[in-house]
Amino acid sequence: MGEVSAQVRRLLEVTQEALDLAVEKVRLGNRLFDICGTIERHVTSNGFSVVREFVGHGIGTQLHEEPQIPNYVDRRNGNPRLKEGMVLAIEPMVNAGQPESKVLRDRWTAVTKDGSYSAHFEHCVAVTSNGPWVLTKP
Repeated sequence: MGEVSAQVRRLLEVTQEALDLAVEKVRLGNRLFDICGTIERHVTSNGFSVVREFVGHGIGTQLHEEPQIPNYVDRRNGNPRLKEGMVLAIEPMVNAGQPESKVLRDRWTAVTKDGSYSAHFEHCVAVTSNGPWVLTKP
C-alpha cells in the first residue's frame, strides 16, 4: 500500500483498537450495548465517526443473523445479554470525516459521502465461560 499520512495511520490504529476493546466486552452476562458503546466511545473520543448504514451481526447456521451489532448504541435495537455459545461478527467501520456512506452504482462498493478515508476491521468472536474466543485469529 505504501506510505500513508499520519491521519490515515491514526484512523487505522483507532479502528483496530476499537475492535480489540470491543472483543474484551464479549463476556458472559455483558450486554450487546457494552460492545456497541465501547466502539462508539473509543472512535468518537479520538475525533472519528462510526458508519451507521452497516453493522456487525450474529453468526449461526446463516452468515448474517440476529443480533445486529451496530458500532454505536441504538436504543431502537434490543440489548440482549451475551450467552455462552453465541458467535458475533464485530465490525468497527470508522470514517475520518462524517459518518454517512453510500453504495456506488455497482451496488457493492461502499464509500464515504464526504470523500474521507474509512477503515474496517473485523473478528468473529464466540462467547465462552472463559471469556472471548476470537475465531478469526490463527
